[in-house]
Amino acid sequence: MSSDLVWLLTRKSNAFIVKKVPEGPIFSREHGNLLNLHSQKYSGIANEKACRIPASKMETANLYSQAIHIGQGPSSIQVVSRKTGSSLHAVRKAFVSSSIRSRSGPRRAAGVVAGFAKRGYRPDLRQAALARTSALILAQKEKKPAPPKKIRGKKAVEIKAALA
Repeated sequence: MSSDLVWLLTRKSNAFIVKKVPEGPIFSREHGNLLNLHSQKYSGIANEKACRIPASKMETANLYSQAIHIGQGPSSIQVVSRKTGSSLHAVRKAFVSSSIRSRSGPRRAAGVVAGFAKRGYRPDLRQAALARTSALILAQKEKKPAPPKKIRGKKAVEIKAALA
């Protein structure tokens, strides 16, 4: 079935549509939708070539069984895509994944995401994939503790006088 026909059949009603505001944008929770917008370009259902960047390890495990490979840390990010020419019925063998450690930084993420685009695998999704990967890396970083506030003004003078 062509991707245009699938979109025409599923655009009005599917289980993944999220309508929060009557006049606002329509979102989608489907797998393979990088921006979570309900549109044909970003749809993971309607497009045969869909790139998926799960937000957590649990999402990756739900995508296909035993997706978490040995040696990957708990904070690595997976970039998962369907192999071209793979059977629709194949589950695990139909996907290829690349992992990015959260310590790697945005340049490593840009390289992995650009690799998909250079091979001709949906180059129009490069910006969306890079934005999602960068946001996940930023979210996984530990925040620095806030420095203690310095006492200024009259209280500083009083404490200085008390110590002297």
